[in-house]
Amino acid sequence: MKLEREFYLRDGLTVARELIGKKLVTNLSEGLTSGIIVETEAYMGAIDAASHAYKGKTKRTKIFYGAGGFVYVYLIYGMYLCTNVIANVENVPEAVLIRALEPVDGVELMKRRRNKNNLRELCSGPGKLSQALGITKNFYGADLCGNEIFIKAAEENLLVEATKRINVDYAGAAANYLWRFVAADSNFLSV
Repeated sequence: MKLEREFYLRDGLTVARELIGKKLVTNLSEGLTSGIIVETEAYMGAIDAASHAYKGKTKRTKIFYGAGGFVYVYLIYGMYLCTNVIANVENVPEAVLIRALEPVDGVELMKRRRNKNNLRELCSGPGKLSQALGITKNFYGADLCGNEIFIKAAEENLLVEATKRINVDYAGAAANYLWRFVAADSNFLSV
């Protein structure tokens, strides 16, 4: 069952933790692909120096200021797209980075998109999973309650652990916040 808007209209930390075990799905002309979310990171706007919305609203971050349940896609290192879920209510700029998935549906299509055969390498990082699921810059602002990209309820409950986020050393004290959530013992976490 597809998650409804109310799921996303909560604080980013709650959404990040509760996304673990849910299934991220893209349903595109090439075919349907999906994976179980096994790793996320919360970015908490004005109180979080690691957040893109920390310094306020810009053309890039305007999506943060709308209601939760929409996609924020951005380019990192000039080559990798990162897929994020906007959380909370309007004018509370919070988001959740989807860091890793365990591939489920459309694995052969994911392998072609990534030019990889190793199942563990398909979605073990934000850029990898975006490529595997066919997520492009055009997904910026996509509605997660729509039909092209959405998140389905968990098929099983996974044990969740909290750790420090990855690659946010520039964020001062915020680099130490335990705002990364992982499925304990997953073999599909980012590297």
